[in-house]
Amino acid sequence: MEFRFVRLICIVVSCFFSFVAFSQPYRTLTIDDFQGVPHNNGEVVAYTNCSIDFHYEAYREKNYYILNFNIRLTMNNGKSWMDKRRITSREMLDEVLKHEQGHYIVAYMEQQELLREVSHTVFYADYQSAAMKIFNRIDAKYKQLNSSYDADTEHMRNREQQQSWDAYFKKRLEYMPPVNP
Repeated sequence: MEFRFVRLICIVVSCFFSFVAFSQPYRTLTIDDFQGVPHNNGEVVAYTNCSIDFHYEAYREKNYYILNFNIRLTMNNGKSWMDKRRITSREMLDEVLKHEQGHYIVAYMEQQELLREVSHTVFYADYQSAAMKIFNRIDAKYKQLNSSYDADTEHMRNREQQQSWDAYFKKRLEYMPPVNP
């Protein structure tokens, strides 16, 4: 039995002002996170849609700027879906959720790295451009990681590679540096 899982993590960038810098706690996905309507294209069993909203407010201090960031990771339940009719056992559901969790972890790692990076950056008059360069650089890194994850695991079908990635994600979460040391 062969299944193909296609993944897309959508990143949304917004530069609206906000006052609070915070980070949501990491969470485990459940079947209830997939509320969207499945697409009937034959190969896709599940789709995860996450977004990262990048907001900040700038305050001038002498010759530099202090930026207060709000970088929010959202699991978009209404846009994420799972074709539950094609999930034939609890074991298969667990495998699908584990694979999907990997995509969520990639988005979570991106959010955490963004928070760490901006908290250690001194911004000057070009703060808008500098903030977007940070976002674009880190976003490109995690888009590539997400793509590599699906390619290596063959969208979950390569169980050996899936186990390798699961171990990688476990270590990354376990040893993730704090946002504000």
